[in-house]
Amino acid sequence: MAGGKRLVLQLLVLCMAAPAVRSGWLQGTATFYGGRDGSGTMGGACGYGNLMERGYGLTNAALSTVLFNDGASCGQCYLIICDQGRSKMCRPGTAITVSATNFCPPNYNLPNDNGGWCNPPRPHFDMSQPAWLNIGIYEAGIIPVVYQQVKCWREGGLRFTITGFNYFQLVLVTNMAGSGSIKSMSVKGTKTAWIAMSRNWGANWQSLAGLVGQCLSFAITSSGGQYIVFQDVIPAWWQFGQTYSTWQQFDN
Repeated sequence: MAGGKRLVLQLLVLCMAAPAVRSGWLQGTATFYGGRDGSGTMGGACGYGNLMERGYGLTNAALSTVLFNDGASCGQCYLIICDQGRSKMCRPGTAITVSATNFCPPNYNLPNDNGGWCNPPRPHFDMSQPAWLNIGIYEAGIIPVVYQQVKCWREGGLRFTITGFNYFQLVLVTNMAGSGSIKSMSVKGTKTAWIAMSRNWGANWQSLAGLVGQCLSFAITSSGGQYIVFQDVIPAWWQFGQTYSTWQQFDN
């Protein structure tokens, strides 16, 4: 069912593509990195590590400063089309959806229109090479695009990876569908009330509480406004460095 929805969405987008930017579409640019196999895109400023294992794959991108939003955009999905009205180096009739997994840092030594592609206020996607080649011709190097944020589709439920020590827990949330990103998050142990967490970096959220030896629950509000409680998803015998999967998932 999810695959069918994605196909319909792709077809609708291709029908809508035109030189002029229509309502809901924004203009930007796109380059590529990470090599032909995309291996150089693993890791990154969102903290996902191995993107294949975390549910994001090779259809990923590093976002410029204005899009990355200090990590708040980690996990979001963007539908991207090469703008044929501004370039002859597009692959006609194609589109690609990428997940935000990294940050493309600015280079203030270069002008915005000649190498400083990720400088503010430019909306720019530095995509994995395999993803970029779906919409652009290799020799171009950089292409103009139109894009919009779209719903993310993932296999399975959310995953929580806990690192840290003693009274410091760093929780990495991965494989998030819907809006793909977190607006707010709280944690509750079997011996505590709900404790508000804060973003440490990327998709990593932190708490400063004594939670070792307790069963843990999480309450998450997505950037799309959906609220879900993940009740007792971490067993009391959890250990730092482990990942725990759930069956629950976001729709928006």
